[in-house]
Amino acid sequence: MIKITFPDGSIHEFEKEVTGLDIAKHISEGLANVAIAIEVNSQLKDLNTKITQDSNIKIITFKDKEGVEIFRHSTAHLMAQAITILYPYAKLTIGPIVDEGFYYDIDHEPFKPEDLEKIEQKMKELRSEKIPFERIELSKEKALEMFKDNDFKLEMINELPETEPISIYKQGEFVDLCRGPHVLHTGKIKSFKLTKIAGAYWRGDAKNKQLQRIYGISFPDKKELKQYLHLREEAEKRDHNKVGRQMELFTSSDIVGQGLPLLMPKGAKIVQILQRWIEDEEEKRGYQLTKTPFMAKSDLYKVSGHWDHYKDGMFQIGSGENVLALRPMTCPFQFIIYNAKSHSYRDLPVRYNETSPLFRNEDSGEMHGLTRVRQFTLAEGHIICRPDQLAYEFKEVVKLVEYIMKTLKIENEIWYRFSKWDPNNKKGKYIDNTAAWEGSQKAMKEILDELKLNYVEVEGEAAFYGPKLDIQAKNVHGKEDTLITIQIDFALPERFDMTYVDSDGSKKRPMVVHRSSIGCYERTLALLIEHYAGKFPLWLSPVQVKILTVADRHVEYAEKLKQQFQTEGLRVELDHRAESIPKKVREAQLEQVNYILVVGDKELENNTVNIRTRDNQVHGEKPVDKFIEELTEEIKERK
Repeated sequence: MIKITFPDGSIHEFEKEVTGLDIAKHISEGLANVAIAIEVNSQLKDLNTKITQDSNIKIITFKDKEGVEIFRHSTAHLMAQAITILYPYAKLTIGPIVDEGFYYDIDHEPFKPEDLEKIEQKMKELRSEKIPFERIELSKEKALEMFKDNDFKLEMINELPETEPISIYKQGEFVDLCRGPHVLHTGKIKSFKLTKIAGAYWRGDAKNKQLQRIYGISFPDKKELKQYLHLREEAEKRDHNKVGRQMELFTSSDIVGQGLPLLMPKGAKIVQILQRWIEDEEEKRGYQLTKTPFMAKSDLYKVSGHWDHYKDGMFQIGSGENVLALRPMTCPFQFIIYNAKSHSYRDLPVRYNETSPLFRNEDSGEMHGLTRVRQFTLAEGHIICRPDQLAYEFKEVVKLVEYIMKTLKIENEIWYRFSKWDPNNKKGKYIDNTAAWEGSQKAMKEILDELKLNYVEVEGEAAFYGPKLDIQAKNVHGKEDTLITIQIDFALPERFDMTYVDSDGSKKRPMVVHRSSIGCYERTLALLIEHYAGKFPLWLSPVQVKILTVADRHVEYAEKLKQQFQTEGLRVELDHRAESIPKKVREAQLEQVNYILVVGDKELENNTVNIRTRDNQVHGEKPVDKFIEELTEEIKERK
């Protein structure tokens, strides 16, 4: 028989002998956050049934999201214990679970890679001691006394309600604030790896002290860890922040500033190709191009509501009555254009599009490559339509997005999120109009269901003026970002007094669909770099063809070939260095050039080229005109 004593003093007895690891959580009323760890024998199913019937406990394993969180949060505490032993003057702050494992933020001088090895070794020693995780509840007064030497913990404790008991978890001499739960003891944490060191500001605010952040990952066995590390290694090979720089697509500079990447010629060429394609596709669908200012008086953003809801995310210029702000979006500008003349119901819908450089004051800790930046370029657009046109226009935007995703071959890497408002936060984050929110969300849901989209619903992610459909994607490290949004706006037409004259001669309010088609070009480029691992399809490649000469006597012929390819609209480079052909071929392959052409005596005599690909497929000799024809067709079909 095994007896389990819960923190509330109740005792539950089980007749079965127990072995093996699982996590059980007490879910009875009033104890929703109390957890225990028990060992379960091979008859787990029967034991689970008995536990559920007898004591309202459910079994949670590493296959469950909650089980993963408990396991990894326990590993975070193990790491924190090792750090405090090795570095007694280090002050711990927070140590949450993240998608890719866990981290702890520590007030300490910068750690070095070799420090991670020391910490890991100490963690292994502590693991072997099988130190129990103990939950203890304290009054606020006692908690303040316990953590009196840690200003970060004191700040957190002082924010807690006066009457609520504060829980800590103890393992040996180590204690930390924590709601829990945890595994039974440190010996249960079989396999772990500390993955990287980064800087972070306390509570993500650049005005606060900079801390050291140590990331880690853990699994119940070594096999899973080994598999994870292998996948992570493969992900590193595709990481746009690494591949994009190696391919000279973009760079960055401390002199320029964080979140302000510089597109180099090859990266700029890819964006230009995408932009021309998107603007042409939008024009085919009846969009009218606008060009609007990069900044405006604060008055404009006060009308739109952005000043109240988004002011802290905007770059402001000037002070007092003459405050200007760099635009974080173009919708207010396009609404002013709409209002520049009157509109009949017959004129609607009006579809505006713009390739918009935008500016958002992101926290410095959030900056990353091309995915989190302070200046970016959005394929933005707004559709002003009658209410009876809303469903059709929204569906057409979704169809455009689907076409673009399929053409880019990333349709299987995205998913849809129906982002709704949070009615409990309606006076803070959102425009306070319950009826309008419910009506617009109902309309959007009907549209999504008619389209048979497979979407998830999430509260609290809507724009402040209306619900939206977010097209989501993950980078190679599993970090989720929004690629594209399509939004229904019930508020701004009224704020800007937008109207149209209906068939009965009365003035009516239009509806607005805010949308992008390909999203932010920088973020989309990052996704494409990772999707293709730098091996872009021919139509997107910044360099499609590279001509290699065997000897100096072939340079003149190669120059004529280069001119011929350029005349046909192909992007070509010439390598006439006095290097060996194998070396030049290998370098061209590393640059991910689609087709590598070798020209020597035979090619010169026959007016041909000898073709191979970046994947080292040899196509052999072919007439120049025929090869150009094949390339042109491949580009046209966007294969």
